Amino acid sequence: MNEVNNNQANTNSSTFTLVRQENGIAHLIMDVVEDTMNTLKAEFAEQVTAVLAQIKADNTIKGIVLCSGKQDSFVAGADINMIDECKSKDEVIALTRKGQVIFSQLEQLNIPIVAAINGACLGGGLELAMACHARVCSDNPKTALGLPEVQLGLLPGGGGTQRLPKLVGVQKALDMMLTGKQLRAKQALKAGLVNDVVPNSILLATAEQMALAGNVKQAVKFKSSILNKFLEGTSVGRSIVYKQAQKSVLAKTKGNYPAPAKIINCVKTGMEQTPAKGYQIEAEHFAELVLSPESAQLRNLFFATTEMKKEQGVADVMPEKILKAGVLGGGLMGGGIAFVTATKAGIPARIKDIGHQGISHALKYSYDLLNKKVKRRFMLKSQMQKQMSMITGCDDYSGFNDIDIVVEAVFENLELKQQMVVEIEQQAKESTIFASNTSSLPIGNIAAKAKRPENVIGLHYFSPVDKMPLVEIIPHENTSDQVISTTVAFAKKQGKTPIVVKDKAGFYVNRILAPYMNEAAILLLAGEPIDKLDKALVNFGFPVGPMQLLDEVGIDVGAKIGPILQADLGERFAAPAAFSKLLDDGRLGKKAEKGFYLYGKQAKKGKQVDESIYTLLNLTPKGSLSADEIAKRCTYMMLNEAARCVDEGIVRNARDGDIGAIFGIGFPPFLGGPLRYIDKIGAQSLVAQLSQWSKQHGERYEPCEALVTMAENGTRYY
Repeated sequence: MNEVNNNQANTNSSTFTLVRQENGIAHLIMDVVEDTMNTLKAEFAEQVTAVLAQIKADNTIKGIVLCSGKQDSFVAGADINMIDECKSKDEVIALTRKGQVIFSQLEQLNIPIVAAINGACLGGGLELAMACHARVCSDNPKTALGLPEVQLGLLPGGGGTQRLPKLVGVQKALDMMLTGKQLRAKQALKAGLVNDVVPNSILLATAEQMALAGNVKQAVKFKSSILNKFLEGTSVGRSIVYKQAQKSVLAKTKGNYPAPAKIINCVKTGMEQTPAKGYQIEAEHFAELVLSPESAQLRNLFFATTEMKKEQGVADVMPEKILKAGVLGGGLMGGGIAFVTATKAGIPARIKDIGHQGISHALKYSYDLLNKKVKRRFMLKSQMQKQMSMITGCDDYSGFNDIDIVVEAVFENLELKQQMVVEIEQQAKESTIFASNTSSLPIGNIAAKAKRPENVIGLHYFSPVDKMPLVEIIPHENTSDQVISTTVAFAKKQGKTPIVVKDKAGFYVNRILAPYMNEAAILLLAGEPIDKLDKALVNFGFPVGPMQLLDEVGIDVGAKIGPILQADLGERFAAPAAFSKLLDDGRLGKKAEKGFYLYGKQAKKGKQVDESIYTLLNLTPKGSLSADEIAKRCTYMMLNEAARCVDEGIVRNARDGDIGAIFGIGFPPFLGGPLRYIDKIGAQSLVAQLSQWSKQHGERYEPCEALVTMAENGTRYY
């Protein structure tokens, strides 16, 4: 296509360039200079106003195609720093209103404006696209449309709560905004969010044709059943939708997150009152959320993870390239590790197990996950077959001679793991990294018989591997810097957030989890009911309660880790002796369909406590403590241990400690992590409470030295 002239919209540093085409269409190209992604910034308001004035003044322009100058990315959202810099509610409202006005000016252009979307179109990017008269997107697998603001404790503040329901209906709009879920190209077309989906090679040409047609064709309206017409088309029906959404949100958030309720209110106001009122409420609610402590912590978390993505395992030590990976053990963990290696990292994974059954279990793990994607049309069958072909298995070491990293996921048995190291050193290259997925055994011990101990490292995944975002990377004192950096890079390629931790029993996550779980067990033995304990901690903000977590992980797994921690770190890690009765009774938790809760045929609707456990433990559940006291006692044990871990250098810094707790055990994200939560409570208040309990209930509550020092000096982690 020939360019007639190339006019910069403002100055040479403007993000927006207007490129006129011979057919009367102009491409409005957005390209944020020196950034890898386009994000919306406050200073763009003047640039857009200038370019719109230019368009209006030129009556030879018949239509506009809005597109991105970045490859594989449209607009990733608004710049979070811009929001972070606002200090008052009025300041945020002014910023939001400015954005709303700019988008309105686009919408009110008297010539067609079509958004040509390739790649990520999220948050403010989708709000920008929705302000255009039509949208066409590419079928690129990287194309995704969504409003994920709720994940930062915010709501879409650029008209998103007002425009989305009009395009896709109230139910779909609420589903997207309350979960932050992203739609792939075909899903967006089906929902009515875009007008067309085409290959990227003809994206701009298609957008031009749509603009030239003048009467921009309407997106396919979502199919309506009679029920849907009632729920979408009548105020009574919509009122049912709002109530149902409120109920569902409250069940999930326990009232700990203010954003979802405000999103529902914005949609309701816009649909049931005037558009002006809808936009006004959106700006006000957005400002309230920006200044809320919950959003502040979720944004801190966002900045922390963004910062971590840029870091090497060891500063200035570049990672080696990993081209092939091996996995030892075809159990649940081995299957999960092979899956993320092949499908996320795109690295061929070879599984070794002693029998064919283990290998077929591991392959089935990947097959089931990928097949689900095929059934939901997220993936073509050919893509699935291609990914499955990257996972192979063997019952000997064939194919291990040129592998770059081996991840060991066999039983928690020191001799077995040491033997694996020796075998890999015999079968693989001199440079092959041996990474052990142990949950508690010191890595130095695993490397004790190695010829090349510098290649041995811990790489601890959490179950289920395909869902849990965290990995702990554990170098022992002789692990080389090169191996640390390479293992960190490998974990990132698998889509994980890695934290580097010290080689001491329990590492970090299990070490801070153990006192919390033990405390819940002690409270149970003191007569607090199982469901009451779990409910107290779920309402506090954990995804599941401690008793349910024990059932999920396996009571036997918990029993194995306890003695290792106790031997290395002292009596405060001793599990209650009565718990051995559970194992004697074959109560291993969910996997054995026998634990604290009922499973299988016995389980009726919802979670039900297996009452026979009280008889087994010789208990009469009565429960004298308040939910608040229960949550505090369990959580404060975790805080005390997290402070010890920072003090001992188990984690590199408070940031890693917070990310480890949130991503590894679901510590409530809106509290920012255990160390930010200590800052919120204040070390003095925490020490006073722990000291009081220590006198009442025993020395396991004794505040650690680091906290006492912080309380005396009035210092904080952040």
